[in-house]
Amino acid sequence: SKRGFSVRSFGTGTHVKLPGPAPDKPNVYDFKTTYDQMYNDLLRKDKELYTQNGILHMLDRNKRIKPRPERFQNCKDVFDLILTCEERVYDQVVEDLNSREQETCQPVHVINVDIQDNHEEATLGAFLICELCQCV
Repeated sequence: SKRGFSVRSFGTGTHVKLPGPAPDKPNVYDFKTTYDQMYNDLLRKDKELYTQNGILHMLDRNKRIKPRPERFQNCKDVFDLILTCEERVYDQVVEDLNSREQETCQPVHVINVDIQDNHEEATLGAFLICELCQCV
């Protein structure tokens, strides 16, 4: 959005999953949970861990953008371009789009850019995605 693009962010799963104390112990939230509630929950659970891994910083940034996460499958807005950062998410988006009743018949481009889910890769991925959007 800093580069002048209209940007929205969505989840595609049934719940919001954030890293937990171990890979098999994620923090799971309903999409109705606000970023502020998630932030306070993780702060209470282990402030040091979630500060160190960047999750509290991410939630703080997110809550300044919108109150809570949004689920893609619940949004019926029209998009020109949809970018995903994981093949599984790409598959979920395409599956959902194909299952919808066509109303406008407006085409949408769906592109996947595989990015590892960590702060460093996300930062690099953001620059790549921005460059891709400028080319499109």
